[in-house]
Amino acid sequence: ADFNYGADEYDAEGNEEPKALPEGSETMPYIDESPTMSPQLSARGQESGDGVSPTPTDGLGTGGERDAGKGLEMRKLVLSGFLASEEIYINQLEALLLPMKPLKATATTSQPVLTLQQIETIFYKIQDIYEIHKEFYDSLCPKVQQWDSNVTMGHLFQKLASQLGVYKAFVDNYKIALETAEKCSQSNYQFQKISEELKVKGPKDSKESHTSVTMEALLYKPIDRVTRSTLVLHDLLKHTPADHPDYPLLQDALRISQNFLSSINEDIDPRRTAVTTPKGETRQLVKDGFLVELSEGSRKLRHVFLFTDVLLCAKLKKTAVGKHQQYDCKWYVPLADLVFPSPEESEHCSQVHVIPDHELEDMKMKISAIKSEVQKEKANKGQSRAIERLKKKMFENEFWLLLNSPAIPFRIHNRNGKSYLFLLSSDYERSEWREAIQKLQKKDLQAFVLSSVELQVLTGSCFKLRTVHNIPVTSNKDDDESPGLYGFLHVIVHSAKGFKQSANLYCTLEVDSFGYFVSKAKTRVFRDTTEPQWNEEFEIELEGSQSLRILCYEKCYDKTKLNKDNNEIVDKIMGKGQIQLDPQAVQTKNWHMDVIEMNGIKVEFSMKFTSRDMSLKRTPSKKQTGVFGVKISVVTKRERSKVPYIVRQCIEEVEKRGIEEVGIYRISGVATDIQALKAVFDANNKDILVMLSDMDINAIAGTLKLYFRELPEPLLTDRLYPAFMEGIALSDPAAKENCMMHLLRSLPDPNLITFLFLLEHLKRVAEKEPINKMSLHNLATVFGPTLLRPSEGESKGHLTLASDIWSHDVMAQVQVLLYYLQHPPISFTELKRNTLYFSTDV
Repeated sequence: ADFNYGADEYDAEGNEEPKALPEGSETMPYIDESPTMSPQLSARGQESGDGVSPTPTDGLGTGGERDAGKGLEMRKLVLSGFLASEEIYINQLEALLLPMKPLKATATTSQPVLTLQQIETIFYKIQDIYEIHKEFYDSLCPKVQQWDSNVTMGHLFQKLASQLGVYKAFVDNYKIALETAEKCSQSNYQFQKISEELKVKGPKDSKESHTSVTMEALLYKPIDRVTRSTLVLHDLLKHTPADHPDYPLLQDALRISQNFLSSINEDIDPRRTAVTTPKGETRQLVKDGFLVELSEGSRKLRHVFLFTDVLLCAKLKKTAVGKHQQYDCKWYVPLADLVFPSPEESEHCSQVHVIPDHELEDMKMKISAIKSEVQKEKANKGQSRAIERLKKKMFENEFWLLLNSPAIPFRIHNRNGKSYLFLLSSDYERSEWREAIQKLQKKDLQAFVLSSVELQVLTGSCFKLRTVHNIPVTSNKDDDESPGLYGFLHVIVHSAKGFKQSANLYCTLEVDSFGYFVSKAKTRVFRDTTEPQWNEEFEIELEGSQSLRILCYEKCYDKTKLNKDNNEIVDKIMGKGQIQLDPQAVQTKNWHMDVIEMNGIKVEFSMKFTSRDMSLKRTPSKKQTGVFGVKISVVTKRERSKVPYIVRQCIEEVEKRGIEEVGIYRISGVATDIQALKAVFDANNKDILVMLSDMDINAIAGTLKLYFRELPEPLLTDRLYPAFMEGIALSDPAAKENCMMHLLRSLPDPNLITFLFLLEHLKRVAEKEPINKMSLHNLATVFGPTLLRPSEGESKGHLTLASDIWSHDVMAQVQVLLYYLQHPPISFTELKRNTLYFSTDV
């Protein structure tokens, strides 16, 4: 079976949770009269390969009999699931009754914990309910265990329904019982200790002997139980042939139960107060989603719920096998008390510990390597166990990435003192949350405090109301879901109009990769205008992307607002919009023009997509006069130089004014600038130096990368590629050193001298890592594939699936360059002097 790791089996700290068995899902946050299929029914039906027959009595002859047989089989599944949850329910009632006797015994002494009156109120009707269900369970259990298709149990359900009067009395008393229990807890420490941890026996076949539950939670169970029984009656009827003796009895039981439910739904008060605001309006869920919270210095995944008048931060509880999933409220802030601290105020807030880029890149490589393995296993019809193991590993790695990559702070402050900090990977998402909250705050909201019961009920409702069910990682996608696009998206941001007044404006582009959105490109700031004309082109690498987002900002030059926290974005979002990247529409060779409208602003842009296979091709230039796409030996011979002029000039310029630029070589330059530089170098134009000194430094860095990427043969040559792959895989350090040095020695001179020249430059760039955030590892990730990836003829065997973006080869290419970057300085003359020890055969 293909399995889906959802948020349901993973708790917020990243610990794995036992998978909830369907038959135990015994708590339902709201009483729901809608006839739905019970959880264990749908799950079991699929597992056993039974199609659930909606009308088992249709048809005659063999087909009808088969359907009827299947219906009876389904009855057994429904009943055995119900029986298991009935056992849990009886254990819960037992746990509730356990303290009642000792409490009664102390009530008549000189130091009572509770008075008899209080005991009566809190435990009202629990004993009766327990006896009714114990008798029902004891009668039903043998019938299900010695199953026979002629077995009848309708009379048991009918009897259970006829005793619902006891439940009516319980419901009428429920609110007072809770209030009494709460008051007694506050005034009596002994009772508080008892009511906080009641021990519930685990099911017979469960490993867990006991679980601790609060009295408050247990007192809610009987209310839930009626709903559960009604749903089961529904399912039983659906799978009972009309001519079966049970049919009329079950119909009668269902009618009684439904009438009862309708009557009590009017009466349950605390639940209503939890789902209504202080003004009596219905409290609705407006937005929910997974966010990373920085709590006590560590990152935790939280599920955040925004209701009409309150923001609630929760995590999924660890639940025992056979338990319904529940949320645990970590904190809540009434919107009337919620403020967003300004950047100045948040200066003294905790600094965000940012995970180095190379660790995130490493993890992405691991994930992609596992994806490739999963594809291979599937293609080779591999064992499902092996695939499940790989998927599990992939989920753990993706979960780590999801937790550790976000770095944009989103702070929330409660006027009454406490502040909270979320970290997001996308400013788009941050502004969506902020806008949703501000929109609700425009209403006349009142401050309030939720009682523990109201909070419990509100948190209970989260599970049922949530709209985001799974952690946003790709391992949660079904196989038939679109895997997204892999390759390069070229986007030209043309212009924007619709601004009310002049401002300094720029745009950023975000795409989703590995399940979350990240910012990939940024236009220059167009100053003091209502109609900015950027006309800038960007090349964005897509890693399984499905959407493109454009955000339009007004640049903030006010020094007082600029924050010390370098991830804080203080610029004001003027508008934002998103489009789906439709593989069919995007994958044409031509540019596709589009407009995104965002609160009155229209941004015009064009885009086209190149698949990874296409963009990886090294195509030799038809003209041999230029430098791009021309063999390095031809260029150096023509120039009478040891290192191509383009390489020397770009490196000199980067060292002059780009070595402290954040993300140098990683941030893409404007594509039109890069193309302009390419044309100038190809034409050997006299104005090269003037143009270089005026050009944005990222465009110069991009031109250097493009030069190496477009070489007809990689700098480290096609011939030696297999040997580099073998050398880097050696485990003995001495053998690896000999082999890797020997391979350099085997390179043609122009290639070797240029490589060593580039190597020293990249080391100098990495020395400035504290400022430019580019480590040796980052640089190896950017340049490794560019310098090593084989040309088309050689790489037939290497290119498999487009989604093998970080296949094993790419990881090895990065490791080869990293090896040389971490190596002590290598001199050309030293290398050549040591040739005697080696044969020249590779």
